[in-house]
Amino acid sequence: MDRSGKEAPDLSRWSKLQSDLRAAGHRRLIVVEGDRDASLAWLRSLLPALSITPGVWTGPVEDQPESSLKPIKPVEGRRWLGQELACVVWDGWQGNPPDSFAALSGTLSAGGLFFWLMPPLDKWGGFADPDYRRTGLDGAVEHPFSARLARIVDSDPDAIRINPALNPQPDLPKVVSPPEAFQVGATEDQSALVEDVVRTGLGRRRRPLVVTADRGRGKSAALGMAAVRLLEEGRQRVVVTAPEPAAVKTLFHHARMAAGQVSDSEMGTDDVVVGDHGLLRFCPLDRLLTEKPEAEVVMVDEAAAIPADVLKQVLLGWPRVIFSTTVHGYEGSGRGFAIRFRSVLDSETPHWRNASLTAPIRWAASDPLEPLTRRMFLLDAEAPSGSGDSSGLLVEPWDPATAGDEELNDAFGLLVDAHYRTSPGDLRQWMDDPAAVSWRLTCDGVLAGVLWATVEGGLDGALAEQIMLGKRRLRGHLLPQSLATHSGFAEAASQRILRVVRIAVNAPERGRGLGKKLVAAAQEHAQQQGLDGIGTSFGGNTGLVSFWQRCGLEPVRLGMKREASSGEYPVQMLLGVSADGKALAYHLRSRLAEHWLTLLPRNWPDVEPGLILALTSSLPPVGFINEDDRRDLHSFANGYRGFDLALPVLGKLSTQPEVVNLVLATDSRSLWARAVLQGWSWRGLQVVGECQGREQGEATLRLVVRYILQNRPDL
Repeated sequence: MDRSGKEAPDLSRWSKLQSDLRAAGHRRLIVVEGDRDASLAWLRSLLPALSITPGVWTGPVEDQPESSLKPIKPVEGRRWLGQELACVVWDGWQGNPPDSFAALSGTLSAGGLFFWLMPPLDKWGGFADPDYRRTGLDGAVEHPFSARLARIVDSDPDAIRINPALNPQPDLPKVVSPPEAFQVGATEDQSALVEDVVRTGLGRRRRPLVVTADRGRGKSAALGMAAVRLLEEGRQRVVVTAPEPAAVKTLFHHARMAAGQVSDSEMGTDDVVVGDHGLLRFCPLDRLLTEKPEAEVVMVDEAAAIPADVLKQVLLGWPRVIFSTTVHGYEGSGRGFAIRFRSVLDSETPHWRNASLTAPIRWAASDPLEPLTRRMFLLDAEAPSGSGDSSGLLVEPWDPATAGDEELNDAFGLLVDAHYRTSPGDLRQWMDDPAAVSWRLTCDGVLAGVLWATVEGGLDGALAEQIMLGKRRLRGHLLPQSLATHSGFAEAASQRILRVVRIAVNAPERGRGLGKKLVAAAQEHAQQQGLDGIGTSFGGNTGLVSFWQRCGLEPVRLGMKREASSGEYPVQMLLGVSADGKALAYHLRSRLAEHWLTLLPRNWPDVEPGLILALTSSLPPVGFINEDDRRDLHSFANGYRGFDLALPVLGKLSTQPEVVNLVLATDSRSLWARAVLQGWSWRGLQVVGECQGREQGEATLRLVVRYILQNRPDL
């Protein structure tokens, strides 16, 4: 009994369990169900007897069950990736953000315990999780995602369940001791990867290496050790870059250890000096591309979070590049990256190689916690491997909330492959959003595509006006609120719009028009339900804009800040369905066209030229070419009228129907986009190789205008 008179946990049995887990290289999930106060009291009796340092607590500081635990917010789990914990005490009563939960589970080392305080399992489907407010799910009555988690935990023989009011001393599992106690050490995989990276860094130019691995496989450690080896064997500069410095702290820690230097967490990404001349340095991605520091080897970590066109600049900018990314990440998958970037590697560096890590390093391969979290959050979701005959094609409504695990795995696998930032949080949003509607496309019964959409908008006029003025902002309603706020039309928030959140077609089936069929089903649904339009928002690139245009949608907005998730500027596209929706789409496009040539050089000078040309060609003309314009164009094309004087009419020319298509038919398309539309200086154009200088650049543009006038005598 404890001091309250209630039966306390058997401390000796728990201590032995943790010791046995450590020897086996295992970790465990312990669900502490029922009354929260009783659960906290039970933990206060147990935790002092266990090895829980370092450990974290996700509840309020005043409720902390053991003083050595570090209090963190429930959403901060991803900040601990790459670090090792002995214990996590997760207060589910304060919220259960899936990405953070999954990330923290991956930080536990052998012998680690993950305590999860929650209501009884049979209550999870109706539990009003406080985290739902963050994503606009608090209006839902039932939560299929949480109910599914409860079923999985209930069916897992290795998950330990405790209700302190009913069974404070449950039977604990017997852990089979291996012949030799588990020890953390380099796996054969990791040692082989070090050699592979060194071979690449010392080898011939233009033979990049792409490294993929799950979390907990020692990828960062291997890269750090390999970097030091390269410097010891004669390389003088190895540069590491990543979307954010925190992603490579572990790499630098292991580099310092490999170099025989003292390392602690405060040193972060400080330079590592090896010998008299060797230097390992972190360089943020933007600085890497603008300053172009000399380096024999560049390592790009978490490469899947970086747009493919940026990765291409790195690939072509340095002689030896190692790209590294996570395959099944808690913040998104790297498999989509491999699919998208492969074509760039094949065309630019056909001798590129791939390496992977599969064996875990911080726990044993027989650890039961990893397969449990993988099943809970579909971290192993794979798109179907088979393909069906298009003659058996079927598009039908589909509900992930009622799907079995196998079909849910297939559908979510499609999203994972198609979109880098597809994470466990997206799975919860897809299953639990009451405004969501989905379709699946099968070919002869084999899943080939899915579309996930949600109904947004429909806000009352007064609230829509406040949103338009920037005085209010609601959770959810991404597209209507964005259009109302940034484009200045309050009715955008009042209209009901079906926003396509994600669409994915299996890679082998792409190029057959299957995605267009899914969008057509969503458009038909919008018409039947009396919605005003169908729209989408995504990290802009030329291929996606072209796809959505083929589906009937047109660009209505380009965001002014790059998305943190994709590194690209958001493009928003819309198709009006009702009369009011069509009028709104027309007004949005016309307004964007009026402002385009003014906003473009000021806000989007760094956008990829192909995307700028695609968006320009999609906009309605603001004005037509008049006689004065024709005289200026003739003087520029056939005479010596200066570029600066001709620039206003060259911009106007770009907005005329079919003119961009003529520009695209020339070899000077990117020069035109950057000089005429994006406002680049002649020096800047010369640095990136668009021209040799002003004189040669102007001469090239004169030829382009002459070509346009020859093919468009009607202008």
